[in-house]
Amino acid sequence: MKNSSSFFRNCECDKFPCHKMVDTDGFNCLFCYCPLYHLADCGGNYGFTEKGVKDCSDCTLPHKADNYDFIITKLK
Repeated sequence: MKNSSSFFRNCECDKFPCHKMVDTDGFNCLFCYCPLYHLADCGGNYGFTEKGVKDCSDCTLPHKADNYDFIITKLK
């Protein structure tokens, strides 16, 4: 995909990709830090650490190019 207002990929980032994904061409870095983290019902695949901290290590929701509209809608 081409970088735009709803998609950005930075292959030069030392963290890229920050999650294991097969489709790195569609990996969206726009939401590097997930804006839905604070929501109890964020829609992502998360768990909790032993200390009760939300753990999004296995979540790729904000990094899939097709999820931009979903994220914006959840933020409204």
